[in-house]
Amino acid sequence: MNPRRKNRLFLAVAVLIGMAITISLVLYALRSNIDLFYTPGEIVYGKGEEKLKPEAGQRLRIGGMVLPGSVQRDPDSLKVNFKVYDARAAIDVHYEGILPDLFREGQSVVAQGIFEENNVIDAKEVLAKHDENYMPPEVKDAMSSNHQRPAESYKAEQAAQGSVK
Repeated sequence: MNPRRKNRLFLAVAVLIGMAITISLVLYALRSNIDLFYTPGEIVYGKGEEKLKPEAGQRLRIGGMVLPGSVQRDPDSLKVNFKVYDARAAIDVHYEGILPDLFREGQSVVAQGIFEENNVIDAKEVLAKHDENYMPPEVKDAMSSNHQRPAESYKAEQAAQGSVK
């Protein structure tokens, strides 16, 4: 092989290796910034056919309804604890900050934060449903298929769990 072809081959191989490394680094960076959407039932029982559950420390978004009677505010700070529920489960959410004006019990919310042990979400952001009818398609599908169970059934479960403890 003559030296000119050899140099071109090395240059082409070097460019391909550089592109592969760049693409790998970009995909790795994007992977850590993805927030997956879950409903409370998907967190407790798993998502999809594989029944994948989130891992502790994973960033995610959870969508559902605020369970009536579950909102607890700390009088000395901006800390708020509440439960988000769907037809299959209820999940505790801890948030510190100012809640949106539209936040209230029985209202649809999306909380973005970090999944912790014991099915608790440490929320960094809480979004309440806007008055307009628009809702992201994934949230609308999950909410319509998962909110047939009334909130009273969760209150009965909480009362039963409270008497067991």
